[in-house]
Amino acid sequence: MMSLMVHLKTAGHLRGKGDRMAKVTFRGLSFYSRVAENCEDVAHFNEIFRWPIASRLDGNEMLEIQVYNYSKVFSNRLVGTFCMVLQKVAEEGHLELTDTLIDDNNTSIKTSVTIEIRYQSMDGSVGVWSDGEFLDVPEDRDGMFAFETESLLSGQSRGSGTSPGRSLQGSIPTFRKAGKGVFSAMKLGKIRSSRDDHKRGDEPAVLDMEDLDRKAMRLAGFVDPDTISLASVTAVTTNVSNKRSKPDIKMEPSSGRPVDYQISITVIEARQLIGLNMDPVVCVEIGDDKKYTSMKESTNCPYYNEYFVFDFHVPPDVMFDKIIKLSVIHSKNLLRSGTLVGTFKMDVGTVYSQPEHQFYHKWAILSDPDDITAGCKGYVKCDIAVVGKGDNIKTPHKANETDEDELEGNLLLPEGIPVERQWARFYVKIYRAEGLPKMNTNIMANVKKAFIGENRDLVDPYVQVQFAGQKGKTSVQKSSYEPIWNEQVVFTELFPPLCKRIKVQIRDSDKVNDVAIGTHFVDLRKISNDGDKGFLPTLGPAWANMYGSTRQYTLMDEHQDLNEGLGEGVSFRARLLLSVAVEILDTTSPELMSSTEVQVESVSNISESATGKIDEFFLFGSFLEATMIDRKIGDKAISFEITIGNYGNQIDGVSKPSSRKKKKKDSENEEEESELIQNSSDDEADEDGDLVSVSSTPPMKPVITDRNYFHLPYFEKKPCVYIKSWWQDQRRRLYNSNMMDKIADKLEEGLNDVQEIIKTEKAFPERRLRGVLEELGVGCSRFVTLANKDVNQAGRTKLDRERLKSCMREMDSMGQQAKQIRTQVKKNIVKEKLKLVQNFLQKLRFLADEPQHSIPDVFIWMMSNNKRIAYARVPSKDILYSIVDEETGKDCGKVKAVFLKLPGKKGFGPAGWTVQSKLELYLWLGLNKQRKDFLSGLPNGFEEIKSAKMSHGLHSVPPVSLVYNMKQVFQLRAHMYQARSLFAADNSGLSDPFARVFFSTHSQVTEILSETLCPTWDQLLVFDDVELFGEASELRDDPPIIVVEIFDQDTVGKAEFIGRTFAKPTIKMCDEHYGPPRFPPQLEYYQIYRGNHAAGELLAAFELLQIGQGGRDDLPPLEGPTDSERGPILPVPLGIRPILSRYRIEVLFWGLRDLKRINLAQVDRPRVDIECAGRGVQSVLIQNYKKNPNFSTLVKWFEVDLPENELLHPPLNIRVVDCRAFGRYILVGSHAVSSLRRFIYTTPDKASNNWATAGDILVNVDAEHLVRKMDTVVKLDATSDAIVKVDMTEEESDRDKKQKKKKKKKGGVEEEEETDERMLDWWSKYFASIETLKETLRAQDAAQAEAEEREDLEIAAEAADITHDDLLLKGSRAKERSKEKKSSKDKKKAADGSDRRPVKAKVDELVVYDKELESEYGNFEDWLHTFNLYRGKAGDDDEQALDDDRIVGRFKGSLCMYKLPVSEEITREAGFDPNMGMFQSIPHNDPINVLVRVYVVRATDLHPADINGKADPYVVIKLGKSEVKDKENYISKQLNPVFGKSFDIEATFPMESMLTVSVYDWDLVGTDDLIGETKIDLENRFYSKYRATCGISSNYSVHGYNVWRDPLKPSQILAKLCKDGKIDGPHYGPGGRVKVANRIFQGPTEIEDENGLKKQTEEHLALTVLTHWEEIPRVGCKLVPEHVETRPLLNPDKPGIEQGRIEMWVDMFPMDMPAPGPAIDTAPRKPKRYELRVIIWNTDEVILEDDDYFTGEKSSDIFVRGWLKGQQEDRQDTDVHYHSLTGEGNFNWRFVFPFDYLMAEEKIVISKKESMFSWDETEYKIPPRLTLQVWDADHFSADDFLGAIELDLNRFPRGAKTAKQCSLAMIRNEQELPTISIFKQKRVKGWWPFVARDENDEMELTGKVEAELHLVTAEEAEKSPVGLGRNEPDPLEKPNRPDTSLMWFLGPLKSIRYFIWHNYRWQILKVLALILLLLMLGVFLYSLPGYLVKKMLGA
Repeated sequence: MMSLMVHLKTAGHLRGKGDRMAKVTFRGLSFYSRVAENCEDVAHFNEIFRWPIASRLDGNEMLEIQVYNYSKVFSNRLVGTFCMVLQKVAEEGHLELTDTLIDDNNTSIKTSVTIEIRYQSMDGSVGVWSDGEFLDVPEDRDGMFAFETESLLSGQSRGSGTSPGRSLQGSIPTFRKAGKGVFSAMKLGKIRSSRDDHKRGDEPAVLDMEDLDRKAMRLAGFVDPDTISLASVTAVTTNVSNKRSKPDIKMEPSSGRPVDYQISITVIEARQLIGLNMDPVVCVEIGDDKKYTSMKESTNCPYYNEYFVFDFHVPPDVMFDKIIKLSVIHSKNLLRSGTLVGTFKMDVGTVYSQPEHQFYHKWAILSDPDDITAGCKGYVKCDIAVVGKGDNIKTPHKANETDEDELEGNLLLPEGIPVERQWARFYVKIYRAEGLPKMNTNIMANVKKAFIGENRDLVDPYVQVQFAGQKGKTSVQKSSYEPIWNEQVVFTELFPPLCKRIKVQIRDSDKVNDVAIGTHFVDLRKISNDGDKGFLPTLGPAWANMYGSTRQYTLMDEHQDLNEGLGEGVSFRARLLLSVAVEILDTTSPELMSSTEVQVESVSNISESATGKIDEFFLFGSFLEATMIDRKIGDKAISFEITIGNYGNQIDGVSKPSSRKKKKKDSENEEEESELIQNSSDDEADEDGDLVSVSSTPPMKPVITDRNYFHLPYFEKKPCVYIKSWWQDQRRRLYNSNMMDKIADKLEEGLNDVQEIIKTEKAFPERRLRGVLEELGVGCSRFVTLANKDVNQAGRTKLDRERLKSCMREMDSMGQQAKQIRTQVKKNIVKEKLKLVQNFLQKLRFLADEPQHSIPDVFIWMMSNNKRIAYARVPSKDILYSIVDEETGKDCGKVKAVFLKLPGKKGFGPAGWTVQSKLELYLWLGLNKQRKDFLSGLPNGFEEIKSAKMSHGLHSVPPVSLVYNMKQVFQLRAHMYQARSLFAADNSGLSDPFARVFFSTHSQVTEILSETLCPTWDQLLVFDDVELFGEASELRDDPPIIVVEIFDQDTVGKAEFIGRTFAKPTIKMCDEHYGPPRFPPQLEYYQIYRGNHAAGELLAAFELLQIGQGGRDDLPPLEGPTDSERGPILPVPLGIRPILSRYRIEVLFWGLRDLKRINLAQVDRPRVDIECAGRGVQSVLIQNYKKNPNFSTLVKWFEVDLPENELLHPPLNIRVVDCRAFGRYILVGSHAVSSLRRFIYTTPDKASNNWATAGDILVNVDAEHLVRKMDTVVKLDATSDAIVKVDMTEEESDRDKKQKKKKKKKGGVEEEEETDERMLDWWSKYFASIETLKETLRAQDAAQAEAEEREDLEIAAEAADITHDDLLLKGSRAKERSKEKKSSKDKKKAADGSDRRPVKAKVDELVVYDKELESEYGNFEDWLHTFNLYRGKAGDDDEQALDDDRIVGRFKGSLCMYKLPVSEEITREAGFDPNMGMFQSIPHNDPINVLVRVYVVRATDLHPADINGKADPYVVIKLGKSEVKDKENYISKQLNPVFGKSFDIEATFPMESMLTVSVYDWDLVGTDDLIGETKIDLENRFYSKYRATCGISSNYSVHGYNVWRDPLKPSQILAKLCKDGKIDGPHYGPGGRVKVANRIFQGPTEIEDENGLKKQTEEHLALTVLTHWEEIPRVGCKLVPEHVETRPLLNPDKPGIEQGRIEMWVDMFPMDMPAPGPAIDTAPRKPKRYELRVIIWNTDEVILEDDDYFTGEKSSDIFVRGWLKGQQEDRQDTDVHYHSLTGEGNFNWRFVFPFDYLMAEEKIVISKKESMFSWDETEYKIPPRLTLQVWDADHFSADDFLGAIELDLNRFPRGAKTAKQCSLAMIRNEQELPTISIFKQKRVKGWWPFVARDENDEMELTGKVEAELHLVTAEEAEKSPVGLGRNEPDPLEKPNRPDTSLMWFLGPLKSIRYFIWHNYRWQILKVLALILLLLMLGVFLYSLPGYLVKKMLGA
């Protein structure tokens, strides 16, 4: 017999005197020792505990010993815990030791225990518990717990070597046999639970499952022995949690509230559309909004580049369910709707869940909904972005787009969805519904009833199913509360679908309008799994519960939205039995229906038991307290009602269906068999039969608590309710869900702790994280163990089985990963690992959400006057009982604070913020047969009072009320220290806050502090004689919640609510010592909420002290009211209030800006008051704000006492007042700086590298970025000095160029010419820089991806214990793969000829920032900060969107705080100005004149402003009073306009310092609309040390496109910087060196002027220093380079949503300096005129279309058509080669296409009017693609299209030399073949193939064309003109066409002779003879009758 014996000898070093007791736990089973009475410091237990065990002892298992102080009255107090891993015992079998315990807070204490452990294993035999091992158990209960607790014990037996599956199956049977003894023992242990505890100390140890805190369970998992350190074990067992003190309770419903969304879609182009010669239009449809692109004629690959924006204001759920549908329509016009080519569907939620909420440049695959066998119908390339309020979207930078042309790699599909999606059928089966509410929508019905007395059930339900934009409906069942449909709705959709949810809605059919009764969403992600062991979506058959508005019917239901599925339902509506299945279609099978229309078919009925056996459930609730009842309700009597489904609903429920009763009777006998331990099973059944549910409390008059709230006077008598209901027994689903939820809760709590530790900078966050991971690992393995008992219950659906498997897999792998991450947690990477673990949390929550409902949720309603007022909804799983602890709901059998809220929309906004009522509520839900434990969680010390109607003999009737005879008296001390960042409730922008503290039925208020958002109350509120019911110990573990509400006092009217927070007090019982570590309590921050929005923080501490027999004198003393001024207000006592020290705060007063009018009067003489912790300082008065808004005295300071702990620093308040006449002061606005941390002054660290003073340091100027600039790199060999030549002088490079040119010309191989310096302009620089930006972004992405891949590999490797070499192998393989991909891409690039790298090497670049410059340089607040001043009430809107409206101005200045006394060395420094304090070397703030030059480059993605979906933008620039409007240069119909303008404005700082750049939309009629604007604070830029006045170029040149813009040369700038920074230098030395401070730089020393002359110069050297200024010690920082910044455009009407972006930059030049040169020319490049001459020489092998009338010969009348810009504009046709019999055609025909071309963007520019009504021309940019088509000419019908080829002039395949070599491969393998560019070759001749697509969508060759392309510039074209066709000048000769091609009516005789006579002369003669014969016959017949008559009459 295997067993573990523990001999507990003594416990030593105990404190005090008293009774001790120990509890020893192993494998979740606990024994209690006897009580050692009255022992001092040693307790002798000397007891042996023995556990017989059925499976081997694992080295990872734990033994836990807890030592308690035993108390007869109160519950036992834990002294400490000892935990050990039994590894040694498992190995050696014997161990003796003495070790210390640890307490709650994880600290080691002196108390120790001495134990001896023996483990005896009998190899080969498996022990079985013998029946009477511990207790005499009555024998009659066979196998009773058979499945309920199966694996309670077996779980831990998982041996380290076996797989989980095996070991489980191995261990279950052993327990089955053991069924009798052990489980009954456990159960009895539970019955005699700790209540009537251990009064009899000598009895044998009782086996106890209650296991006070389940720590043993947690530790019983499998932990790798080497990784356990004492720290981590303790970390696991303690709870540092802040949950104790900060309950997280959200008040306002967040869902269902409308929000702003903007969806922007750019349709770029389409490719490979199926169909011949089509005119495609793309239709974009979202929900019901449709928008169309323009039509492109006769092309299969149209290019649109059109931008659409859709704006929505709807709740998120509605938004994310909307379908985005892209369809391509062929030849649509005004009269006809066109034919559909293909569609693509996706829901908005899918886009929103993408990274950055967008797809960028992705190809959507089109499929035809009417023909699912067809396959892909083409591709549409588009961008889709969904922006919610406050999301900012990073658009990848848009320059030229070459690399996204690869279709397969850039499909519009989320990660992980296969490219080839298959068609599938989605079957939604609707069986039946029950519990529908009354819907007498029909007023006539009531009339009818009055007359006839007939009362029909007036609800005609049908079910509507919506999925992927399609709807299906079942039939309508007339007048039925329990309709039975048995129908299925079938959708055909691609799988996996890109739509997440199926919406199932029961609706009531009505002649007027149908109303929704209830809605249920099926989330496909939850009912399927896409892993390799996954399963297709499947659900049910299962009941879905529907919730919505209350059931009483009103004609206009105000909560109708709730029934539509928006917001949280407030009442049960109905339940629907449905199932979902998916079948993948085999599209090749012939009998397949090919359409995707929704079908509705009938299905067979399913059996009753399919959804599980019906069982009787029992719900019990007890109301321990009802407080905080809103006074608005009035003082009518109040009662509470609890309902589950329709049970318990007395007002508007529907009577219970009779079928249920029948079912119940049938199942009665089964119940008998499976009866659990019931106290009296004989009379249970009958008595149960007449147990009537009591679902509401007796009405009771409320009593006033204070001015806002009532409470109900329950005192010691607590009302109870209980309800019996019948549901399918599907508890397993809920149990699994509960287990996962609990793991998730624990994980979340742990993560919050870790974050709190990091946030408050406490020590060792990594230890706590390790502990959290430990718990997670153990929890997961425990889940795997417990979940496995889900054996063949009735009603288990496929989803139940599959979900269980996948949950177990997921949990298992999560456990493994957790273990492994745990070993990697190091201090420096805690944050990264924290992110990983947060993903676990999301995953757990996702898994825990059970898609198949079982028991409906429980609703608690507060009723007054028979009306429903407020409700709370409790998920039934949270209160569901299970015998296994982990499976029990988290609130089952616990007292919980529940806050009631208003239903539906009433709960939005301020109304929803007041608490309607706060209940302390106890709930228990379980099977009726388990119900004997339903009271066990209530606080002890009550008597039950049964209902009088019931006979009193029965035990098990639930009580109708409980009377408490035990009560504890406490004193609550609320230490209210301060609050910060409160909500501004008054018009002044401040509040007059006071706090009201509620505890139980008591409330108290702090004093009112006026005019502040950061009140420091420093007040102790004492609540005396608070009576709490129940046993003291239980109160200690889970004290009631304290609610703190903060109000703003108004002189008139009621105080306004500004926020609420919740807390739990620390409790001291009367036998505890008041001292560390728990007392006195620490001040903590509590987050204050107003609705769902954070509205500040409260710093406070709460303690609850028990008043014992000695009365209040035993409590720790309170200091008397020491504060004479404040009267009898107690301050927060010394031990709790923070320790203060002396600080000095210096304030820099710079100036005030943009002050708005106050009460219509302008601000004239403002002053700033600074206040912090009661001290403060005032600035000097500004005498005339208009003339100069700056302060004359810059620095002032004050001293103040602040807490040592930086986190507790009070906020600093800045207020601006206006001094009016007669000594009146008016508050202008205020700002609260909530955290002073960023202003704390730290002395510079002399040791850091920047201060190194040892010797001169040679700065190695980075060579990398020079390589790109020059073709030659200075190679550094090992011996040479590491000095890099910064730049080659221009001359060398020029010489180089010339040589290169020569070489190339000679060799004649490369025709590529070097870029000429004169050709380059600013745009060359800009485009080169954008390329660089894209490259760096790409590189970052690649690096990030690689890092992620590495981490994944590591994790996988550790999980699978791969050896290190394997890992390397894998990694390298992955790398090779990615290399291959890359190299193939590079090959393509190289092949493209698009490789413009060599050109790039020569261009100097600037920096393109894809964001504002401010975000790159910390808002330029390096010494000057901007504080917004607020005034007026804060907005009640969702976000603080209205905050911008509250800004009344800005204060510029800064703060600096430091502890006194300050160190000497700072003040001793040379030139220290004592007046300026820490703000040394700050410029003066006198007014200064500045020339501001604003360059606007271009705008992108503007929000359309006109009806046609376009805008006509122009730029407006405002600065102070000056405004520049560029209205006449508006750009027509463009959303991506290129402005390329610069504007000069003169300004005077500080008066005019806010620059506004706006983009307006030009309108012919009416005012122009603002599209968006951006504001730039120029002053901060001007004074910043980053020198943002004029960006520093990368190179210095005196002429050309890169000319130096700054009036100061680099050397002058450098000298000034050195002087300002008090740095030694610059010293220029020989050999191109310069020394600044102790750094030496090198660079070239020569420069060439425009005449090519050399000069010596120091500028290059100086510039080198400037570009590396950050290297300079002490003052160094990165100077702003020459740049272009990208700023978002915002529109005040649509706050927070970007309306486009603008690229620009600003230069500023002080007017007292030399004037700058002229502005750089950034005008948009003019497109260059070209002429493309295309000669069509011949065609060959053109397919033959026509049959000859006479001969049946195949022939074709061939002509060729071509165009460049579009079919309408410039299409040209050759003449027709008639009657070609071989497909050969000869043309010698010339097309001439003139066009305007932008080289840099590779686009053709077209200007044309959009329509007849357009006011002006619109500019389009299209890619240069030449289209050639071959046609067959017909005279009387439309010409037939035969084939086409499209050549991209930048990269097209070289033509074949002969017709033979020309093949389809030239198009098919376009990617691999070398391509050429006409712009480089100028002249190309060759054969190209024509292609078309056949019926099967395969490409086929339809002909070949020999053509010659010749590109000339406009000038060349003028010099050598050519004619069209074969005309002069330079005519082409006539084609040599064979005779046959002549047409009939050109030479009819000739034709006849040729064709007919030659081939058919005999046939013709025969035909003629026949005709003659027939003629004669005809004449004969004609004349015969007359002749006969003559004959007969004998005429």
